[in-house]
Amino acid sequence: MVPDSVVVTVEKPSNFSLPKVNDSDSSLFPDKEKAVSPKQFTWVLLLKAHRVLTSLSWLAMASRAIFVSVKKRIALSDLSEEEPKSRGRLYRFIKAFLLISILALVLEVVAHFKKWNLQMIQSREVQGLVQSIYMAWLSFRTNYIAPFVIFLSKFCVVLFLIQSLDRLVLCLGCFWIKYKKLKPTIEGEIYDIEDSSSFPMVLVQIPMCNEREVYAQSIAAACELDWPRDRILIQVLDDSDDGNLQLLIKDEVSFWHEKGINIVYRHRLIRTGYKAGNLKSAMACDYVKDYEFVTIFDADFQPNPDFLKLTIPHFKGNPELGLVQARWSFVNKDENLLTRLQNVNLCFHFEVEQQVNGVFLNFFGFNGTAGVWRIKALEESGGWLERTTVEDMDIAVRAHLNGWKFIFLNDVKVLCELPESYEAYKKQQHRWHSGPMQLFRLCLPAILTSKISMWKKANLIFLFFLLRKLILPFYSFTLFCIILPLTMFIPETELPIWVICYVPIFMSLLNILPSPKSFPFLVPYLLFENTMSVTKFNAMISGLFQLGSAYEWVVTKKTGRSSESDLLAFAERESKSLGEEKILRRHSESGLELLSKLKEQEVPAVKKRNKLFRKELALAFLLLTASARSLLSAHGVHFYFLLFQGLSFLVVGLDLIGEQLS
Repeated sequence: MVPDSVVVTVEKPSNFSLPKVNDSDSSLFPDKEKAVSPKQFTWVLLLKAHRVLTSLSWLAMASRAIFVSVKKRIALSDLSEEEPKSRGRLYRFIKAFLLISILALVLEVVAHFKKWNLQMIQSREVQGLVQSIYMAWLSFRTNYIAPFVIFLSKFCVVLFLIQSLDRLVLCLGCFWIKYKKLKPTIEGEIYDIEDSSSFPMVLVQIPMCNEREVYAQSIAAACELDWPRDRILIQVLDDSDDGNLQLLIKDEVSFWHEKGINIVYRHRLIRTGYKAGNLKSAMACDYVKDYEFVTIFDADFQPNPDFLKLTIPHFKGNPELGLVQARWSFVNKDENLLTRLQNVNLCFHFEVEQQVNGVFLNFFGFNGTAGVWRIKALEESGGWLERTTVEDMDIAVRAHLNGWKFIFLNDVKVLCELPESYEAYKKQQHRWHSGPMQLFRLCLPAILTSKISMWKKANLIFLFFLLRKLILPFYSFTLFCIILPLTMFIPETELPIWVICYVPIFMSLLNILPSPKSFPFLVPYLLFENTMSVTKFNAMISGLFQLGSAYEWVVTKKTGRSSESDLLAFAERESKSLGEEKILRRHSESGLELLSKLKEQEVPAVKKRNKLFRKELALAFLLLTASARSLLSAHGVHFYFLLFQGLSFLVVGLDLIGEQLS
């Protein structure tokens, strides 16, 4: 008998898994696996080997090219002028520091590979002379060197933060000026164009010394100033010691005098006091008493024709105003990396420092050129003095102590040149940073006894002189070029990352804001500023302690790169006045070629060579030694900073930045 129904019971499993169909390692589909053939494996190895060999060959060729360039630069470099300076105390200190660092690095390398550990070694377990020396070094480092370095690093970090706060406040002040659209305004009516007698008498001075490349363009720019001819006198103050050049300048002056320009040529037989002595001699002329204002332009400055009409009206109705300073604009700011980095610095100086101090304090340091002085302010402040190499800052401080106010015009720009070679830039910076310390020593008693307010006294002493002229070069050199390498060999004193990375980058970002096109050069700017700290520190010390190089004055080399555009513009104006057609560019170029040939015939070409700067080279090897020690300890950011900072010192020390000579 067949049953009516069958009961089937199926147990449902609690856990079950599905096979991974997409898994290439699944064994469910062994027939779909792709086996790698020995031939394919060989090709992969060959491809990787080819990439490695290509990279190695590229590195070898690059290293060889760099080595050949460095060898050639060392062989052809001129050490004659750098030699005396390299014998100074600072250079000897850096060399001694470098030698000690190399010895310490050797010990650390031996200890690293032998895996020595002070905590695991007892005095009775010391084996060998090297291990004994290493333990003695660790003990001496911990007990004597580390406490002093810790104190010095904390002191420099505090100075660094104070200076950074000052820089931040200046930037906030600049933002406030932009937000509120604050700018100097002209009080009263502008001069009557139809009545030339309503214009004040203006004296224009062009001090120069052996300025063969730029004398013609500076004289031409001054002679084309838009001002009544009977109310202006141009003084060409020539201190050149080259007889041929003196004749050329005289001919240029005669050319403009024949055109009806009121211009005179003055030459001193004895060049005492440099630029200050030149200006002082010119102001002693009897006819100066007939003039109310004096405008000063260095030999490479080319004001626009409307310069006087944009600056002098600010004096009208403002009897307390002693100085109107215009901004500099650079014709060669994109010439090379050195000029680009200088442009960053000077844009911040004018747009932020000068403008903020002018708006909120009515005081700033006179820039020595592109400014208009009330002659009464100069006379009441004592006139030009020859006691320092920064005669412009000297007269500005004395005028401020006598109650005169200053105005900075950020919208009025005057074309000029930047130094294109590192040698010229270094000499300029040495003068700019040694002079303020000379002046501080001389002016401190006068500041303390002056009748200005306590706030203005504090601003002059603590902000204008100490913080921005003394503390800035001191901490930047000490912290980033001395203490930071030391911390690699003294782990107890290691600097935090925010000191060497975050805050400097933020400060560099603030510095670069006034020149936004320079943002790609943020890191090079940071490294270059630290590199220049050795020059600024050395100059500051020489000025503060009245060392021999403090009174060194070297005229900054000019190239006259703006001559072509000026010559073309002048030729166009001349052709228009004569009813001729517009001169084509090729005519200007041919004229420049002829002019250059004549100059080459007049002056025999002197073959100049790039130099080696020994202090920078010694610091380069010191920082690279510290970076090698940092690599052993895997410091990370410290290693990269030391490496790139050392390379930047090496580039500068070999004079590979800026204009390259034969």
